[in-house]
Amino acid sequence: MTFVSDLQPTAVWSYFDQLLTIPRGSKKEDGAREFVISVAERLGLDYTVDQTGNVVVRKPASPGNSSTTPTILQSHLDMVQEKNSDVEFDFDNEAIRPVLDGEYLRADGTTLGSDNGIGVATMLAIMEATDLPHGPLEFLFTIDEETGLTGAGGLGEGLFQGRRLINLDSEEERVLTIGCAGGADSHLHLSVERSPLEEGSSAISVRVAGLKGGHSGVDIHLQRGNAIKILARALHAAALAEPLRIASFGGGNAHNAIPREVSGIVVVPSTNGIPATVTGILTSELEAAAAELAAADPGMTFEVADAPLPADALTEASSRQLLSLVTALPHGVMAMSNDIEGLVETSTNLAVVREDDGRAFILMSSRSSVMSALEALRQRIRALADLSGADLAEKDGYPAWQPDVSSALLQVVKGVHERIAGEAEIGAVHAGLECGIIGEKYPGMDMISFGPQIDFPHSPDERVKVATVEEFYEVLTAVLAELD
Repeated sequence: MTFVSDLQPTAVWSYFDQLLTIPRGSKKEDGAREFVISVAERLGLDYTVDQTGNVVVRKPASPGNSSTTPTILQSHLDMVQEKNSDVEFDFDNEAIRPVLDGEYLRADGTTLGSDNGIGVATMLAIMEATDLPHGPLEFLFTIDEETGLTGAGGLGEGLFQGRRLINLDSEEERVLTIGCAGGADSHLHLSVERSPLEEGSSAISVRVAGLKGGHSGVDIHLQRGNAIKILARALHAAALAEPLRIASFGGGNAHNAIPREVSGIVVVPSTNGIPATVTGILTSELEAAAAELAAADPGMTFEVADAPLPADALTEASSRQLLSLVTALPHGVMAMSNDIEGLVETSTNLAVVREDDGRAFILMSSRSSVMSALEALRQRIRALADLSGADLAEKDGYPAWQPDVSSALLQVVKGVHERIAGEAEIGAVHAGLECGIIGEKYPGMDMISFGPQIDFPHSPDERVKVATVEEFYEVLTAVLAELD
């Protein structure tokens, strides 16, 4: 245990402290699931593990509240695992290293896992509490939310008695979320050809780093740099001036994280070293990108340096084809909402590029609160794949969650929040919450989402504002006491 257990409220933070020691990357949540089960068993609570691996724990009503309608609390067990390139860290075996930084808690060079670890810890604290008034409670812990909302998508029928649900995966204090975007991923596979290098060839390494990255939904409107797009732009410009071959080009880790770092090795068939035109264009383009991002993403760095000659590289034709495709693919905000001021309607994230075994892989993750607009965006990606000769695999998407301003649950939470913490903003989020899927599987489910302040999720800058966790817990427990 660390100092985190001493933060207030200790009931929540002590569980979060324990979660810091449990590896729980997406699709690797076994340890976290077993931890939840161990808590349920210690408390003598009934639980079910469904066929997908989600856990549902049931807690009877407190004395005098047995006639209250059951309420579902929901969080996901997995976290995004991102680290800075200069940090040595093994997510599968090491505990997250917490750092108290003023009024915030962050991790040392990695993601913290407050998304959605604070929600999980809060649910565990309520499971254990003996002094909280509440009706019957059902605690839904889902798996693999971050890489495709797999857990929510695999929920079967008949798991719940409750028909109202509080999702604890929101990240803005004093905001009640009643809607979210839908989304879907597109996987492009481009066949490429490698061949040995010409005698006398020279190599150069190019690297872009220092960008903020962040959540591809929540942070996409902040105009942060996409490292992959920046490097592709520079390489494409250089390839128009001189023949060059790509020996390596890769960056990005997760579909829902804006790529922060990317590196590549370029080969030029020149006996006199790398032509000045190539280094000049690369440097000029990267300097221009850094200047463009000076306000939104000021930490961008880049490096252009001589490199050892690799054994082979993509042919010139395959290099052009790959760079043209990555350059042409869209990234960022496509449209703003006409209904909610300041809300992104449609966006896409060029999330991952890598090349291996004769194929380049590109992952696009697209979102929209308007499903027809989402389909139109995917059609655009489809067309670019067709023009480039790439194979396209489109993954099943997840639905948007349409706001219901007449929600009875909203009225209760709004009133309690105003009484305890002041008036709350009511809105929607440009991110994929599990509420959309749950609402589709359980029609008529009354839902709301809220949480503490979490900044820069899905990046090593992730941090949670400590004081907001206490306020969030106070509001949530008061809501549970007031629901009838």
